[in-house]
Parts: sequence; structure tokens; C-alpha cells
Amino acid sequence: MSLNPRFQAITERIRERSRGARRAYLDGIEAMHRSGPLRGSLSCGNLAHGFAACGPGDKARLRGEATPNLGIVSAYNDMLSAHQPYESYPETIRAAARALGATAQVAGGVPAMCDGVTQGRAGMELSLFSRDVIAQATAISLSHDMFDSTVYLGICDKIVPGLLLGALAFGHLPAVFVPAGPMPPGIPNKQKAEVRERYAAGEATREELLEAEAGSYHAPGTCTFYGTANSNQVLLEAMGLQLPGSSFVNPGTALREAFTQASVERALRITALGADYRPIGRLVDERAIVNALVALMATGGSTNHTIHWIAVARAAGVVLTWDDMDALSGIVPLLARVYPNGEADVNRFAAAGGIAYVFRELLDAGLMHGDIPTIVAGGMRAYCDEPRVADGALAYAPGVAASADEAVVRPASAPFEAQGGLRLLRGNLGRALIKLSAVKPEFRSIEAPAVVVDAPQALNRLHKAGALPRDFVAVVRYQGPRANGMPELHSLAPLLGMLQNQGRRVALVTDGRLSGASGKIPAAIHVTPEAAHGGPLCRLRDGDIVRLDGEAGTLEALVDADEWAARPAAENTTPPAWDIGRNLFAVNREVVGRADQGALSISCGPPQHDGTNWWEYDSEYELDGPAAATAPHDSKDA
Repeated sequence: MSLNPRFQAITERIRERSRGARRAYLDGIEAMHRSGPLRGSLSCGNLAHGFAACGPGDKARLRGEATPNLGIVSAYNDMLSAHQPYESYPETIRAAARALGATAQVAGGVPAMCDGVTQGRAGMELSLFSRDVIAQATAISLSHDMFDSTVYLGICDKIVPGLLLGALAFGHLPAVFVPAGPMPPGIPNKQKAEVRERYAAGEATREELLEAEAGSYHAPGTCTFYGTANSNQVLLEAMGLQLPGSSFVNPGTALREAFTQASVERALRITALGADYRPIGRLVDERAIVNALVALMATGGSTNHTIHWIAVARAAGVVLTWDDMDALSGIVPLLARVYPNGEADVNRFAAAGGIAYVFRELLDAGLMHGDIPTIVAGGMRAYCDEPRVADGALAYAPGVAASADEAVVRPASAPFEAQGGLRLLRGNLGRALIKLSAVKPEFRSIEAPAVVVDAPQALNRLHKAGALPRDFVAVVRYQGPRANGMPELHSLAPLLGMLQNQGRRVALVTDGRLSGASGKIPAAIHVTPEAAHGGPLCRLRDGDIVRLDGEAGTLEALVDADEWAARPAAENTTPPAWDIGRNLFAVNREVVGRADQGALSISCGPPQHDGTNWWEYDSEYELDGPAAATAPHDSKDA
């Protein structure tokens, strides 16, 4: 199937823009590759330290340099339900490697915080920065020159993007991501949301709320809604970095075990020691990045990836922008309805055809690059098959030819919507993003007075005091990367959802983030430039009329232009907090870049010859017409 011309043109634009950065990146990983398996260049003392704790068999192989050594980077902890199954994976991986005549060692661990636990808490201010810490911890894990290939044990929100950033810094090494799967279905997500909204209205007790939450989050595995964690899995398959069909297989099953075994075998077969060398830095090019974004749009995935995948792309020398995402969303149909964009959980999505069905539809429509190199043979068509267990090993069969449940997944010829779920907003309030796929058409635009607060808790207090207008736009500012680490504001969703249920018109505008589980209300998020950096949100006042139009792509304060220009910035009224470790991230807040440039607090990607950074590229230079001037800002603030 030939590619859609508009799709091909977007990819070519990204490729041309990235040409210099990509070349520099590939030259760098090629230089690392030419050094050969680096374990061979270690001194005797270095190498002896590296295998001192190994058993006799592993030690003999590591001394001989004849077989690959697999580095395991793990985000295991047993507080995260998604990561608890990883406790036993290292021993399984070591045993599988030994059975193949190779070795495996845990290279290191990376932190893994749970946004579900920290929602609405001070700890959420560490969440986004944890991605960059994970990237650095991954680099430290791989810094010993002991490994010929790598496997990554991580699933959740910032963890996969952080692992990817670290892996791409060691782009000469092959990398296979190994998921652990979702928990089985609990109570329906819609029922859980209804209890949350009744609790916000004072109509349900805390005991009822806890019972509903515990019935939803009830077992090992990822949460079953289609948030950032499960979006991560779809994007990894779209980039060809984990085995086809491995994302949504429940923990503790024979198929899950077969996937782990097969992942080890694949990671060992694609090293530079063999004839099928597939380093991650060569696999992740502009086509793989575009595939990931197409999968995100077609399935209505998490808005967090509009930040993370810009960072991931630039780590591989690919310069990606929000404009590219908006353009892709304009041509990619919405093929899935998974909560919060529908009522189904990811288990039901997988049963209806899941990733294999969606990818086949996109490939047949010319909206996915099928010829990209992946960790397996066959390109992206291999990801259209469904996994099985045959004689105790992983096998594949052709994927379903038709959706098993068109309430959950549909063909490209009859999508839920003709365009994807994301829209870029522009106006005198800056640039922002909105996830339209989760919002009913009748709620996608609003014109109402602003209620301006500098912390989400202030909005809850206004509601309890009965001080909120009937219809309003909640503007929660000073929530950007520089202000406080850009926390998710999902704790506001029950309140605003309840008010919308009452027939009131409400919306959210913020320079913060929303959880991948958020939906229902119109929300302009990731507003840039952020208020803490002099962005337009700091000029808004209570009662200003704000127009948010998701379909038209506009975000405006309807204030006289002269008055608007003369207004001084409002001071942030939220006192600085230094408890529970937030003081340790003061430097991150000082140096972090803009949301539309990946919100990076670490260097990422190859430097230019003049010493500036590729990730400081300003996408607004590509805009046409008057929108290009609506939100000017300094392109060198990263």
C-alpha cells in the first residue's frame, strides 16, 4: 500500500529539518560501535570487578568474550502494581540467557514513582523530573562497558520515556523493552468515575470511594484504563522496540512467560557479535517517531506524550514539534474508544483486535511506515499478527480480519472520527494542546469568564465556598515546568466533571499537565510560554472572558489589545515549598526547557558545531499567517 501523500510530506518535513542533527547522532553511535564489544577493552582489574559476583559458568563466558552479555535495567518496585511482576524477571532473564549460551546481569535500577499515588499531592511536583533522573540512572547503569545488548523492565508514565532517553544515549546497543502486562478487569472505569464525581458532590462516603478505587486497582499489572502507561506500550510497539503483541497480556500467564523468554532470545540475537545487528539508535529514526505519533492519535492516547516524544525524538537527533503532531492528527482517523475516550478497558481493547488490528488498518490506509527496521524481521507487518503459545514457546498467527467489537475498535473506512484526538491551540494566551477525543462535540468550545487561581487546591476551596460562577473557565497557572515541575492536575477532574454533569459549561486552561486518564471536560493544557516565564496566563484576571475553541484551534482572552499589552504580570501567590525532597530539584526547575520542546532539564541529543543545542529549535518559525505571532517567546530559554 502506498503512503498517504500528506503523511509522507509530514515525515519528509521532519527528516529534512532533522538532517544535520540525525547525522551527528548516527556518527556518534557509529564511533561507539567501531570500538567493538567494549568489554574486550577493559583492563583486567576492570573486568574482574565486572564479573566478581558471577557464578563459575557466567564468569567463564565473561572472561572469554565469545558470547553476548545482556544488561538488565529495571524499574522494579512492589508499590507500583505495574512493576511488581518484575521482581522475578531478572532470574528468569539470567536463566534464559544461560540456556542460550550467554550471560545477563542487572546493570542497574531506576526510580519508578506512581502518579496515581501522588495525584494532588506535593510529590507530584517531582513526577516530570523523574523522567530525566531515570534517563541519567539508565546511563549510569550502562556506563561500565560490560554489555552487548540491553533489556528494559519499565512500563509506567515517565519511566518508559526516561528509559528511552537513556537507551538512546547508548544508541550503539540493541534494546528490547519487556512489558509485564495489565491487571485483569476490575469494576468498570465509568462506574469508578461516577463514584468519584458523587464523592466530589458530597453524595458518596469516603468508604464508598475507597471501595470503588480498590475494585478498580486490584491486582498486579498496569491500571486498565488507557492512560500514559498503556499508551507507552502502544507507542513502543509502533516503533518496533518490543515484541509484537506483547503489550496487553496479563501477568502470570503462560503467554506472558513466553514473551519474556522470547525477548531475551531476541535481544541476544541482534548484538554486534552476530550477523543481525540492530542497535536502537538506528531503529529510532523519524519514521519510527511518526509511527508512534500516528498510533497515539489513532487510539486517543495520553497527552503526556506530546511532551515526552519530543524529548525522545531529540535524543535520537530527530527534531519534532507540536505543529507536526497537529498535522498528523488532522489526517489520522480515531480508530479506538478506550477509557477515558470510551467505556472499554485495555483488556477489552485487546480482545476486540487491539494493537494488531489498529496497526493493520493504519498500514493499509498508508498512514504508517511499514518498512522501518524493528527488533524483529518483517517490519511493521509483523506487528499485525497475534501471539500464541505453541509447544511452550511464543508463536504467531494472523491477526483478526475484522473488529470483534466495533464499539471499541473500528476500521479506517468507518472510524469514530475522521481526525485524531489532538489539536494544537493558538491565540493571545499562547500555544496549548487539547485532547478532543475524550470530549463530546457539544463541549469542545466555550466562551466564559475566567476564574484564575495559582494552585488547584484554591479552586476546590472556591467551590466549597459557593463562589464559582455557573459557567466559567478555570485558569490554573504557575503549574509549568519552571514554576513547580509541571504536575498533573487530574485531581480537578471529579470536580469539573461533576459541574459539567449539572449542565454548567466549564473548561480548564493551565500551563500544567493532565493525567493520561483525564477527559470529558475541554482542557487547554501545557500552555507555553508558562506563567512563571512571563507567559500570557500571568496577565489574566478574574472575570476576563476566555474563548477556548477546540475545533477551530484557538485559545484567546477577549480583552482589548491595548489594555492587554499594558497589563503587568501577576505575582505567583503560591508560597514556595521545600518539603519531601522538592528542594533537591531546584536546579531542574531553573534550567528546564519549555513544554513544547520536551520540558527537558538535561542535555539531550547531539550538540551543534557552534555549541548550541538541537532541542532549542523553535517550531513557531514554521507557522503560516498571523498565528505565528500570537505567542512570541525566546527560543533560547532551554
